[in-house]
Amino acid sequence: MERYDQLYRLYDEFDAGTLRALQNFVDLFPPVDSRIALEHWQEVGDELDERKAEVRDAFPATGETFCELAARASRDQAFTALDLYAKYDRGVNVLVLDVDETLRSAGGTDNEIPRETLHLLTEFHEDGMPIVVCTGQTLENVKGFLIQGLGNEIVHSGDLSVVYEAGTGVFTPGHGADTKRLLYDDLDSDVRAIFDAVRSQVLSKAPEDLRRGCHLQGNEFNVTLKPNFETGSQRAREVIDHALVYELDLLGAAVAEEVGDDAEDGSERAGDWARAYYANQDPEIRGVLESEGEVPDADPADVPESVRTAFERIDVAYYEADAAEIGSLELNKVVGVEAAFDVLDVDDPFAAVLGDSKSDLRVMKWVAENDAGIAAAPEHASRDVLDHVVGTDELVFDRGKAGDVFRTIFALNRLANLG
Repeated sequence: MERYDQLYRLYDEFDAGTLRALQNFVDLFPPVDSRIALEHWQEVGDELDERKAEVRDAFPATGETFCELAARASRDQAFTALDLYAKYDRGVNVLVLDVDETLRSAGGTDNEIPRETLHLLTEFHEDGMPIVVCTGQTLENVKGFLIQGLGNEIVHSGDLSVVYEAGTGVFTPGHGADTKRLLYDDLDSDVRAIFDAVRSQVLSKAPEDLRRGCHLQGNEFNVTLKPNFETGSQRAREVIDHALVYELDLLGAAVAEEVGDDAEDGSERAGDWARAYYANQDPEIRGVLESEGEVPDADPADVPESVRTAFERIDVAYYEADAAEIGSLELNKVVGVEAAFDVLDVDDPFAAVLGDSKSDLRVMKWVAENDAGIAAAPEHASRDVLDHVVGTDELVFDRGKAGDVFRTIFALNRLANLG
């Protein structure tokens, strides 16, 4: 209880709110060519140093850590960090971060990663923390905004890895032959053939309204249809719901063609088989089929064994008003994160996993099952993600405020260093 008593004293006796405001000003002061502004920045820095010195003098054994806690973390964040340390007895040694609707949000940050978040990530990097960016986006998109936000030096430092397309590949600059690992190359040829067939037909065979209303994301492996309308809008929702039904039918036909004569009457029943199988797997998919009036005239038990075996290796993901995607169940964010840890030489991970979707939930559950980390999510994350996060450590943050969790992690690591 001594550490708790010290934190109570820190936040009761010192004006931590002002300390944080001063620290934020010093950290996030924009580059300006103004003598008056720079003089003000220096004055703020001097006041910050004076206030930190008061904290440092008040806690002879832990002063340096406590003045940094007060300047970086709120009272709630500091006590949450201490609770986490009491529970896990260690700090975070690697970050696993989703991007869209986690680090940045169309509704909360104008789809940009906030400066505060980028600054905190830079500080983690300077402390030697490996960072794994884990996203469904294409590699080129991710590289572009990471270099713009974090800088070329960090991206190519050897301590940052990108798991892209939800686990089909891993890009870790500065690691020679392991810099880019194409995980889909390890899949069996029959599975790759199914994806090749779907990809080659997904636009050419699409109805005109789909060809006009959506586009094929430039993935290396996954087949992802995205709306040509604003994500989250009613028109995006309508076209993605239609796209999901279309992709299910196309996938069913490709699987039936690949398994050949083992599936009798496959050309006629393939779409129903796919709809029945995936509706049974995912309530969201079933809901879309019901709303579209496309519930299959088939039972999951009717799906031939050879077709079912193929479906069991293939994932169909629905992201409301955002995307309809076909991917491999053998390639997901967990597989990608494991590969990234291997390249980064993180052999005893205790990760902080931040995400909002079902693909992120797999990573969250993986670290929980292996006592290898904690999970956090924005308040608008999917219900299953929120249920998991609330049921573990309750690290839920406001839209666009991933920095709040980073401050808790900062405090956790400083307290863990004290032992």
